[in-house]
Amino acid sequence: MKRVILILMLASVAWVSGSAQDKMTRQERIDQWKEYMREFNGETKKAEQKYAVADTLVWLQALQALKDSSFVLEADAVTFKYGTRVQVNSTTNFISFRDGEAVVQISPSYSYAGPNGVGGITVDGMVSNVQITHDRKGRLFYTMNVQGKGISASVTISMAPGSNRAYAEVSPNFNSNTVRLEGYLVPYKFSNTIEGISF
Repeated sequence: MKRVILILMLASVAWVSGSAQDKMTRQERIDQWKEYMREFNGETKKAEQKYAVADTLVWLQALQALKDSSFVLEADAVTFKYGTRVQVNSTTNFISFRDGEAVVQISPSYSYAGPNGVGGITVDGMVSNVQITHDRKGRLFYTMNVQGKGISASVTISMAPGSNRAYAEVSPNFNSNTVRLEGYLVPYKFSNTIEGISF
């Protein structure tokens, strides 16, 4: 976006009519260019401030959702045991938690329905041992145990301050098939995920 604005500004300077340009001295053209750059930098700073405010708001929403135990981590990437990382659809890949129950759904396939009907697996279970901690840099760690018919695992969600971008590791209690999900953490009521058929 910045590059587009800069190109437009350069074009507007170059498009000065011949007669007007002839009347402008070299110093006047330099001064005019400096003024354009001051305006450009001012607009850029305003835009950056707006983005920073927006990031802070979604971060605060995510923090409150974690405290309320009513959230969804909508994953746009999943990393499997041996480091294979795949981009996925955030509407069908997620970890959710509400009313004491968590759902872990991993659906990396776009063409195969899978056991859950949406391209992968869906497991759910009751949540226990929820803990929230922070490190020295302000990064939040949200840990919980999930126990159900198709899952027995510990889940650790981490989120840096100032953003709702989050990472989660699902570590099964009886094997080493750890899965990492990364995406954006949102309040449960704002999520647009599609839940498949669970085990």
